[in-house]
Amino acid sequence: MFAGSQSAGRLPTLTLTLALATALPAASAFAATPELPRAYVDTTYVPPTGATLVVPAGGNLQAALDAAHPGDVVTLHPGATFTGTFTLPVNAGTGWIIVRSAAPDRSLPAAGARIDPSYAPVLPKIVSPGTGPALQTAPGAHHFRFIGVEFTVAPAVTQNYGLVALGDGSAAQNSLSQVPHHLILDRVYIHGNRTVNLQRGVSLQSATSAVIDSYVSDCHQLGADAQAIAGWNGPGPFKITNNHLEASTENVLFGGADPAIPDLVPSDIEVRGNHLFKPLFWRIGNPCYAGTAWSVKNLFELKNAQRILVDGNIFESNWLHAQNGFAILFTVRNQNGSAPWSVVQDITFTRNIVRHTGSGVNVLGVDNNYPSQQTRRILIKGNLFEDVNGAMWGGDGRLFQMLDGAADVVIDHNTAFQSGSVIQAAGVPDLGFVYTNNLAPNNQYGVAGDGTGNPLLTLSTYFPGALFSNNILTGGNILSYPPGNFFPASWSTVGFVDFAGGNYRLAGASPYKYAGTDGQDVGADIDALQAATAGAIGAGGSPQEGFYTVPPTRLLDTRLSGPNGGPALVAGTDRIFAIAGQCGIPSTAKAVSVNVAVTGAVAAGNLTLYPAGTPRPPVSAINYVAGQTRSNNAIIPLNTLGQLAVYCSQASGTAQVILDVNGVFQ
Repeated sequence: MFAGSQSAGRLPTLTLTLALATALPAASAFAATPELPRAYVDTTYVPPTGATLVVPAGGNLQAALDAAHPGDVVTLHPGATFTGTFTLPVNAGTGWIIVRSAAPDRSLPAAGARIDPSYAPVLPKIVSPGTGPALQTAPGAHHFRFIGVEFTVAPAVTQNYGLVALGDGSAAQNSLSQVPHHLILDRVYIHGNRTVNLQRGVSLQSATSAVIDSYVSDCHQLGADAQAIAGWNGPGPFKITNNHLEASTENVLFGGADPAIPDLVPSDIEVRGNHLFKPLFWRIGNPCYAGTAWSVKNLFELKNAQRILVDGNIFESNWLHAQNGFAILFTVRNQNGSAPWSVVQDITFTRNIVRHTGSGVNVLGVDNNYPSQQTRRILIKGNLFEDVNGAMWGGDGRLFQMLDGAADVVIDHNTAFQSGSVIQAAGVPDLGFVYTNNLAPNNQYGVAGDGTGNPLLTLSTYFPGALFSNNILTGGNILSYPPGNFFPASWSTVGFVDFAGGNYRLAGASPYKYAGTDGQDVGADIDALQAATAGAIGAGGSPQEGFYTVPPTRLLDTRLSGPNGGPALVAGTDRIFAIAGQCGIPSTAKAVSVNVAVTGAVAAGNLTLYPAGTPRPPVSAINYVAGQTRSNNAIIPLNTLGQLAVYCSQASGTAQVILDVNGVFQ
């Protein structure tokens, strides 16, 4: 039996809407509410009270770490490189030891503001010379905070298994007494490079640990998984807030390997205000593709975790490659078969934006490979799913996939634009399922399941006793669903404030205004969503002014197709190309350092590069003769839209042009 109210597609009056909302049972009558984290990591800065240990360029960083006492601060020379694997020792007492750049505070982002690569010139660099971490912890190490430090690999390194290891994910850490704790990475820059196989940015096998206001990038591997942050052998609590997190396989992962500590489940995890992102130059076939097929799976995955709050994040760019294109996975796994206690439970996923992905959320009730506990108590509320498109990103374009009997899953007040099914179900039925107040297109199948031919049969088969009410299913058939849902024929009849402009609030005249079971608008609360995600991209202060290098990024090749591709430039004409905001170049770029090459010219000539829309200067960037391949370096300002123009000056014919950006001015 399905709970619902009326069967009409429109609510004629506010009075009737509120009456229906009052009469409908609350979701809590159908499904248990997830428990929020029991503990949160306090990252309040505690000023040092002890000595200052100065480590100059070429100094002994390990000796300083070993000599530091609670209350001390270890300062590292800005821009200096410290190569090796450095170990945080166990110190007596509970005071914090600060390890930071010696640059003045005004040279770093303010506390609470995210760092980015433009700050690299003032960051000391802790560099791994090989496969091991740049920073690791002794068993039981505690109370270290890193501020304004860069972690990376040496240029010649081809494989690294993790840059920052907080705790030990191996069998060597097999009791809670060995777990490091009270560790904070604050405004740090952790990264690989365009070619290295970097398995992991941060390994969280610890307790009471945080990654805040930081930038983690270029974590990728060929034929194997890579994460920006991953943890499986630490109890938590963990705090992951206001970070840029970039990885090829899973940007953030908890679980994925069996914990060596018996009965351990990573717990009490706060994930807020982050930008989890995969750059398009990792995607085969994209005009920005850099030529290496790193293993791409998803943006966020839980395999063994409990009491997780995921709020106010932006999850962006995910496609079919080494997995089926879902961005968010709540998929319990007893990964290697030795942890049958593995569970995914008490998940609160609220006020997030998930966009540019092949499919949305995949929920697995039990591990289908080894014994596990049941996935249960998940709340997915107030989120925006935008451009969930199988044709564009690969996969089936599904919004939600429910497999093998999760319990107490509540999906409420979400706004979504997906190309495939609203819900796809298979396996054991899901009990305690609630789907209310959501706004999404029905598309071809709407609510579908294996072996069921219509939504009503799918719901009775896979979601017995579910609450399915007050949802907008645009283009759906009223006869195919329980009563109390809404079926506008098209988006134009929903009544958005500005659908074409991406303003998905319901206008005052919308028939679905205040039409939720709770008397609120159907769909996400867009005001609350925007407030929660306001700082998720580029959060904090302005980027560091000045110049910084970026890995060579090809933004123009007229030999190829696509928006930054062909045709070849024609003599006596110019073309405008977008540079800022493309393929990882920051949208704040004011000028770029480029390597420009010309090939296949049918006549002698030259190229001029200049800010689009401004007078063309009389100075060329490169000169050439017919049939010659030549390149040159240049610094080119951009216009206020982040564009440059390329002018081809030759007597006749065409020339092919290639442009690589290798530095940015902000």
